[in-house]
Amino acid sequence: MKFDKNLITGLEIEYDSGSIPPPFSHVYRLLLDWSQGVLSADLVMHYTDREELSEEEILAEGFTPNDDYSAKLDLNPIWTEPIFDKLRETKWNSRQLQDEGISLALVEKSSTSQPKVPVDQEGWKLLAQDLIQAIYETSKKEAPLTIQFRVVTNEISVDGAITVHFSDREVILDKAGEKEKLNWDYSIQLMKLVFTPDYNYEIAREEAGKKRGIYIECGDGFWHTLGKGVTNIDEEFDAVARLEEALLSLVGL
Repeated sequence: MKFDKNLITGLEIEYDSGSIPPPFSHVYRLLLDWSQGVLSADLVMHYTDREELSEEEILAEGFTPNDDYSAKLDLNPIWTEPIFDKLRETKWNSRQLQDEGISLALVEKSSTSQPKVPVDQEGWKLLAQDLIQAIYETSKKEAPLTIQFRVVTNEISVDGAITVHFSDREVILDKAGEKEKLNWDYSIQLMKLVFTPDYNYEIAREEAGKKRGIYIECGDGFWHTLGKGVTNIDEEFDAVARLEEALLSLVGL
């Protein structure tokens, strides 16, 4: 199944979370269509096996009794080339999915191919998640993600904020009131780094500290101090140090 953007008019992405327990378990279907010169998206998200849980158990995990979601809309065409680029490099697995994962089907006019399994599951999951987030923002279901931070040294105190607009693949750094655009791929890797450590909410605060240190707020209103209550999950990867280095670099230190 070779990709030719002059012949292929759409893409159907299907995902199954597999054996993870409810309320996290879910499936979705994302149909993308560029046959009419725009990038239209049709998303259906369904959370599975929740009949096993009480409403209290669902709420305790941060969900609501009904998190199913569907939307049909046009996305910013800036997403078209990343989709094409990913399809061009895609290699296919000869086996079907056994549990969790993504399958793809190419659409040629009104004909849809049989679903096939891409080898790069992780890459396709990330792209699909980005597209779904773009749908959430475009439909106003969710606002763009904003990460706030403060760097305090003996000499300076700098407040900054990084806002990720998935709807148009744009990331804005607001540093001490001055705004600039950041590279998209760099920013997505930075966001992954932000959410890699474990954050101790028992010692989190509602305001950033003023003493020497680096403080971060991950979009939920709670401020954390790097090196105190922010710890690495993987002993072989020092995410906290990498995050500290990245934030210092953003303020020119």
